[in-house]
Amino acid sequence: MNLDSARVKMIKQQLRTWEVLDSRVLACLEDIPREIFVPDAYTELAFADAWIPLGHDQLMMTPKIEGRMLQALALEPDDEVLEIGTGSGFVTACLAHLAGTVSSIDIYPDFAEKSRAKLKQLGKTNIKLETGDAMQLDADARYDAIAVTGSLPVLNARFERALRIGGRMFVVCGSSPVMDAMLVTRTGDDQWRRQSLFETDLPALVNSEIPPQFEF
Repeated sequence: MNLDSARVKMIKQQLRTWEVLDSRVLACLEDIPREIFVPDAYTELAFADAWIPLGHDQLMMTPKIEGRMLQALALEPDDEVLEIGTGSGFVTACLAHLAGTVSSIDIYPDFAEKSRAKLKQLGKTNIKLETGDAMQLDADARYDAIAVTGSLPVLNARFERALRIGGRMFVVCGSSPVMDAMLVTRTGDDQWRRQSLFETDLPALVNSEIPPQFEF
């Protein structure tokens, strides 16, 4: 596979046609070598419009969804970012490329370890990787942006409150097969603006809250 050609096609045929037009985001997705974050068995799909299995029933998002996520967050060079779900580490690298610092948490230790080695290979030093349950997030922590890379059956107020005023969160909510990708912006002490971006389907975060079921 010609990696450079595949990368260019990804930018032109997937990202731009899905309204990913921010020049910083496009440059980031072109510069960060997505192929090193893809499991060896799926290298040929590194730039395909496809979900890639990572293990533990988790998936690497398609490039266009990664692009829409990064664009929606509108990251600034001095932003402090929280990533919930390190996964392959590719989005982690992109966040670190666009923002000031990134704290990334994943419940699976092997995801963190594999990502740590790859991020070190790229010389990324503004990233803190942790293993743990995001549902136990420190209630006092505050961030300029939060990227949630797994879905939530219902929007979690804990994550919304982890935003600083003016902070943005990308999150996918709902039930399979149709979920809502959202941008949540904190506009005040007890105010948030929630904007629907597009429909998708994404594996749920481990231990995420399950909404009550109706009984007949």
